[in-house]
Amino acid sequence: MHAALPSTSDLLAQRAEAGEAEGLAILAREQLAGRGRAGRTWASPPGNLYLSVLLRPEGPVREAPQWSLLAGLALAEAAAEICSEPAALRLKWPNDLLRAGAKCAGILAETALGPEGRLAWLTLGFGVNLGHAPSLPDRPTATLGADLAPEEFAARLLRRLARWRGIQAGQGFAPVREGWLRFGPAPGEAIQVRGVPGPARFAGLAEDGSLLIDTDGTRRRVSAGEVLSQGDV
Repeated sequence: MHAALPSTSDLLAQRAEAGEAEGLAILAREQLAGRGRAGRTWASPPGNLYLSVLLRPEGPVREAPQWSLLAGLALAEAAAEICSEPAALRLKWPNDLLRAGAKCAGILAETALGPEGRLAWLTLGFGVNLGHAPSLPDRPTATLGADLAPEEFAARLLRRLARWRGIQAGQGFAPVREGWLRFGPAPGEAIQVRGVPGPARFAGLAEDGSLLIDTDGTRRRVSAGEVLSQGDV
């Protein structure tokens, strides 16, 4: 536990490059230069969760996006244990957790390449609004609605992450995909996807975790990108 860090993910990446073994987790009470996806700033006041975890899966690089979905599933299950409205929790592809449509958590997955195009290491950075919901310019925010210390939630999250890590190692990605869909949008739910003009409808996840959408009578597969909103958009 650190009182304050510029970024838990930055420190963990340094440790990974230095050869740290899988399983190292870094927790900070506050981040001074927290980062979100696509270079966004992640406001990090004391009272929320800022946790980064190191994995060394050694799989091909094409499987890297699946780890964001696995992390999201572990996060959703841990959040459902403590949230005052667990039924209001939904996952937004690929890496956000929503409560009643408002963002309450996000995941930053970063990787490094090893020999022959395989993963050398992967870091999962979790930011969870436990006590505060910093405002964002493009979407509503919320907290989990639970009075819990960050280190207590971190322990719950790490247990869930270890469980799904074991399932994935033994059974592959299929159970993770099925678990994610329990928290994902309902089939046919309206979503907006960056780079896709107009509204689309959620059609599930492909076997590799890619997003499936129906738009203009056509089913499309989205391997990289971001759902901007989901629900009645």
